[in-house]
Order: sequence, then structure tokens, then C-alpha cells
Amino acid sequence: MARTEGGARVELTGWGWRHSGRTGWALRGVDLRIEPGERVLLLGASGAGKSTLLHALAGLTGDDGAITGTEEGELRVDGAPADRRRGGAGLVGQDPETQLVMARAGDDVAFGLENLAVPRAEIWERVGDALAEVGFPYEPGRGTAALSGGEKQRLVIAGVLAMRPRLLLLDEPTANLDPEGARLVREVIGRIAADTSATVVLVEHRVADVVDLVDRVVVLEPGGGVAADGRPHTVFAEHGDRLAAHGVWVPGREPRPRIPRAPGGGPLVEAVDCVARTPMDIAAPGAEPATVLDGATAVVPAGTATALTGRNGSGKSTLLMLLAGLTRPHSGAVLPRGALAAVSARPLSRWPARRLARHVGTVFQHAEDQFVTGSVRDELRFAPERAGLGRAETAAWVDELLERLRLRPLADVHPYTLSGGEKRRLSVATALSSGPAHAPDVLLLDEPTFGQDTRTWAEVVELLAALRAEGRAIVMATHDELLLDRFADVRLRIAAGRVAPAAATSGGGAG
Repeated sequence: MARTEGGARVELTGWGWRHSGRTGWALRGVDLRIEPGERVLLLGASGAGKSTLLHALAGLTGDDGAITGTEEGELRVDGAPADRRRGGAGLVGQDPETQLVMARAGDDVAFGLENLAVPRAEIWERVGDALAEVGFPYEPGRGTAALSGGEKQRLVIAGVLAMRPRLLLLDEPTANLDPEGARLVREVIGRIAADTSATVVLVEHRVADVVDLVDRVVVLEPGGGVAADGRPHTVFAEHGDRLAAHGVWVPGREPRPRIPRAPGGGPLVEAVDCVARTPMDIAAPGAEPATVLDGATAVVPAGTATALTGRNGSGKSTLLMLLAGLTRPHSGAVLPRGALAAVSARPLSRWPARRLARHVGTVFQHAEDQFVTGSVRDELRFAPERAGLGRAETAAWVDELLERLRLRPLADVHPYTLSGGEKRRLSVATALSSGPAHAPDVLLLDEPTFGQDTRTWAEVVELLAALRAEGRAIVMATHDELLLDRFADVRLRIAAGRVAPAAATSGGGAG
């Protein structure tokens, strides 16, 4: 990996930011200095302003920035406002969809280099090196529309690395990656620290996996300034208990939610010999769609938490959408069983939308895909009101969800303006918003714990466990090893287009 020309210096003095339309400050009174070449892990509870700070350092806030709001104090990169240093900063955000701009993978990595006026002869050498660094598994001509969420994340990281930024900003870079992909990215971060002089600011909830890659930890106070700052082991030794109580992922203090035993039950949904193919690749006209699932068979039992595992691109999200009845397999079928078959024996993909929504709930990989109203509270009201629940019952359950998932201060905020973790909590809450007595028989979730602190992680798991205890079937596509260990009863691993039982777990016991 080529060296950068020295790392950037970051200085914040009494800095604060309030998003447009908000009454509360995301951050306020932040005093912080990061020296060139330092590697900083930025921590804080969900909603503490970590992503906001990274966006500001990348020059995306301010009068002519993409993110509008009110600013106070000073934020400078190498002595100048951050929006004047954009060419020297590289940001990997939480959602790769928002950072991909080209139809082909190689072109997307080259895009930033072209904007930096890198000589054409050098661009494609850098593109190849960056794709290899992150273990991108395809040729540069691969269409970006055909990539899984985790593969898109690797591509975004490659695009930023190719630019050789002096300030590298990483917001949950491994959140959507399988264990092998996450390991590769951590190795890349380690090599950046060893082989370049870039300044690195990293946000990562799974602290134990990255603590050895940084030399400093900075903890943000929600709506306030810096709560702790120092060497990693010193910060955790002196402030560990307090940080854990506020939801920070402190090594050795992982949450242990209260989980009732799984009752189990008969099949509710069965996928039989399903074949699924990728959409037509617009980057390669005339190319045959790739087969993602080939003869996949799976059974979803009532009263059970089933986890879909496998590498990025293996077909987890594809199988989840098939089981939800939202997409139709190329061949084979997804059939209702048991109580669902009594409603209708037709394949789930042929159920009317209203019937399907009543019995099968889905939380998508991209939370924005399911938001339909202009505020968090209205989003939670939408499903119960359409289901005919009374006003008092709806209000009581909405208030409980707002409180448990720490969304109450955001009740009147537009869902699109939430942080990644807040959007994920809201998307889970909308699937549960009809209340326990009216919840769907089957709930399918794509990475349900993404971006959560320890408190909200535990609340999400306890809400799902309560539904499982009442006999509902829970299906999760996830890379979250703690979720697998604490909650999953059955693991189905997807590989080479097939579905097979994975190692037994201990998640079905009482927590």
C-alpha cells in the first residue's frame, strides 16, 4: 500500500452541530485534537453523534454541505474548515448504497481518482490494488447492482483506499460483512496504520475486534462533548463500568438480555427446491443472470428463532425475501404450512399484499425501503391503524416502543434523517407496531441488530424473544455472532446455492 503524504491534523474547539428540523444538539461543546497519524476509535451510545462528527470531518456539513443544520464553535482539518479539505479526506459511511455512483465495480473505484485528477495511467493500477486489498471477489467489470450489501461495502472501502486519503474516516466498516470479510477489512486497517501516515478515525461497535488497531479511544456524550479520552486500556479500566451502563460496547461487558425459552412448534413456512437468480446486470448487456440459490430447501418452525448465515453474496437476503413471499423463485415454491396453510394454501408469493402483511412481517436490509410517513411516531402508528386497532391501544404500544428503543426524543423527526442505528431500530419497531397480540405469525429480519449500542441491542433481542415465546417464528439473516450465540435456536448456512444446518447453538435456553 502506497504511503500518504503525512496524516491530517484535526482540531475541534467548543464545536457543536444541530441538524435542521431538530431542537436538540447532536453534539455540543466538543474540544478535541487529533495529531497527524493517530488512530482513534470513536465510541458512544447509539445517537451520540459519532456519524455526525465523521460527516463533519469529511466536510459534508455547513452552508454548502450535503447535511444542513446549525453549527457553533470551530472544526478544522490542517488549520482550515473541513469543507476546504474534502480532497484529503475519505469517508466510508454506514450505508454503501449512498456511496456507489457507477454501474461497474472498477469504474466506481476509479470515480474518486478521476475527480482528484490522478493520471489515467495510474488510475487502473490503483483500482486493482484497492480491490485486492479488500478481497473483492469479482472482476472490475462486475455490475454494482448485482452485488450483495456486504460486497458493496467492500467496494466502497476500496474506492476510498484508492484515493489514499490523509484523513480516513470509517463508520462501522465491517457491520455488513461476513466474518472473513470483516477480518480482511481489519487487516487493511492494520496495514494502513503500519504502512502509511494517514490519520484514522474509526467508529465500530464491536470494540474487542478493533481495539488493538488503535492507539486512542474518544467517547462522545450524547448531545454533549467528550466523556473520556485516552489510551484504550486506560479508558476501559477507569471508565468501563460507566461506559457500559450508557450502552458502549466495552470488551468483557457484553449484554445478557432476559430471554424466555423457545417453545418450538410445527412448520409455518417451507421453501421447496427454490432456484433464484440475480437481476439482469445492466453493466453487462446480454450476460446471463447468475444463479444465487439452486435447489434451496428450508423449513421455518413456529416458536423458534432461525438464523440464516453464510458469506456475503451467498444468498441470505435472497432467501429471506423468498420466505417472506416478497419475491417469486425462478422455480420451486415457498409454501405456507400449519396455521398459515389454514389461511391459504397458495404459495406465499401469490398471496394478496394485505393478507401477506397481516401474517408475515419483514424488516429489510435497507431500512429506508419500508418508511412511508413523515415522522417516527406516524411510522409506528401506520400498521396498527390500518389493522383497525383502537386509538388507545395503538397509542399505548407506540409509546412503549418509543421508550424501550430510545426513540422518544425523535418521535416527531422524519425517519430519513435518523442515524443508521436509529433507522434500524425504527424498522424493527414498525414490524412490531401492531402489538404482541396482533403481531405477524412469521417475522423475517435482515441484520436486525445493525448499529445498536448494548442497551438497544438488548431491547431489540428481548422484543423478538417475547414474540418467539408466544409461538411466532423469527427468521434472521445476520453476521452478529453475539445474536447467534444468545438467541438463535437453529442456524441454516447458505453456501454454493444450497441451505444446510449449521453448528448447534445455545440460544434457545433461558437468558
